[in-house]
Amino acid sequence: MSRYYSYLNTASDIIKNYDGSEPLSNYLKKFFSSNKKYGSKDRKQISHLCYCYFRTGRLFNELSVEDKIITSLFLCSDFSNDLLKNLKPEWDDKVSMGAEEKCLMLNAQCSTQNLFPFADELSEGIDADAFSKSFLVQPDLFLRIRPGNKEKVLKKFKVSGLKFNVIAEDCITLCNNSKIDGIVELDKEVVIQDYSSQRVGELFKNYKLKTTNHKPKIWDCCAASGGKSILAKDILSDIDLTVSDIRESIIFNLKKRFAEAGIKNYHSFIADLSAVNCQLSSVNYDLIIADVPCSGSGTWSRTPEQLYFFNHQTIEQFNHLQRRIISNVVSKIKPGGYLLYITCSVFKKENEKVVEFIQQQFNLQLIQKEILIGYDKKADTMFAVLLQRPSTTAL
Repeated sequence: MSRYYSYLNTASDIIKNYDGSEPLSNYLKKFFSSNKKYGSKDRKQISHLCYCYFRTGRLFNELSVEDKIITSLFLCSDFSNDLLKNLKPEWDDKVSMGAEEKCLMLNAQCSTQNLFPFADELSEGIDADAFSKSFLVQPDLFLRIRPGNKEKVLKKFKVSGLKFNVIAEDCITLCNNSKIDGIVELDKEVVIQDYSSQRVGELFKNYKLKTTNHKPKIWDCCAASGGKSILAKDILSDIDLTVSDIRESIIFNLKKRFAEAGIKNYHSFIADLSAVNCQLSSVNYDLIIADVPCSGSGTWSRTPEQLYFFNHQTIEQFNHLQRRIISNVVSKIKPGGYLLYITCSVFKKENEKVVEFIQQQFNLQLIQKEILIGYDKKADTMFAVLLQRPSTTAL
């Protein structure tokens, strides 16, 4: 039993020293790198306790850190486990209870609705209660099978013995801690991509139906790791691709990823698209993909520390940033061309309100709007809108 209390005390020390200025995963990696005495099982157990603590947000903050860890572990557990069995055995027998039942047992004032205290800010169509409860669950790992690789990839997974499910035509889901290195070739055969992010492909297909351009010019203006570019390439096939990002290091990593993915002919540049009077080339595009910086609130079940340390004022800050970016790039859409606006946020100020701004300011026509719900599938929740610039109207 002393081992489990050692886990509890170590997790408590980590939480007390962690300030949210970097991802928890990075902080834990550095901690364990500096403390070599912890084996792989120890690291897993301690990390799990830390993540459970942040999954319950600001609930139970009246408790000591140690008591909140145990309470959060109980709330996040569906099955009996050694940690709970040793730290709070009387609760281990009750883990199969529903989240609301557990809250009633723990505290009459506790409710899963209080896990996410920003329900009034949510985009239309998001179930606040279901979204709140999703914070108690570790999301799955999702893979997208690239064209021409399905039979080969499925065979490799069957041979490996690793448990997996096919939940869509080219989408595989696995437990989050599944080790897939050595089973499939990343970026060549499969791409690690959340289910909702894969569903952005539905809007690419809609764009494909509406355009007759044989080789469209496409600009992924906030490309980051290039996941949307690879998706566009796989769906639209023969495209003239341009990628950009504000960070040179990101573009460097993107180029390495594109090499693995077999994407060779493309253009890239560095640009701060939020800057006033941002200077861009004279090239105009058939489609601009704007997967803009955002709060990331739709992904917080993966990074629950973001929920814990969230500053409500940043919603407004992101709204202004997103509008500046769109204002700079929208003039580069060809007449009759398209804008695909994407966030991994659940906040209406980053979603519908920005779309309203785009329509009012630039007279773009709404073609398709999707809230990509993921909280019912252990996936992220995203927002995606396809808009079209009028063929003859100047911006």
